[in-house]
Amino acid sequence: MRDFAVQFLHFGIVGIIATIVDIGLYTLCANVLGIPYLIAGVAGFLVSMVVNYYLSMKFVFKHRDDISRRREFGVFAILSLIGLILNEMILLVCIDGIYPNSAFLQVHLTDKHINVVAKLFATGVVTLYNFFSRKKFLEKK
Repeated sequence: MRDFAVQFLHFGIVGIIATIVDIGLYTLCANVLGIPYLIAGVAGFLVSMVVNYYLSMKFVFKHRDDISRRREFGVFAILSLIGLILNEMILLVCIDGIYPNSAFLQVHLTDKHINVVAKLFATGVVTLYNFFSRKKFLEKK
């Protein structure tokens, strides 16, 4: 159990770094450059995926001996693509579904704030998915 806790802590640290890259690029694209939020979400997610792969495979998970690095990255990319779809669905539901229909949220959050709040929520959900899917499919048994 201790090894699992340490591994999850390392995953968390790597995740924080990747999240800073993801949310930073997303916020820059959506709020500063005016790029539509779904496109900004893809940009942030893809760049953070590469950062996350490198750091995860270096500091969190042990490489499997039965697959090549190319295939390993392919599996990582497929799992990340599923995470991206989940991420985008959460953003869409929060920003275009819940926010416009909630007077409470509109009073307390601007359009720019809801972008960040929705992104933080999506990131939390996708983080859990990422850890358990990568542990199952990428880690050496």
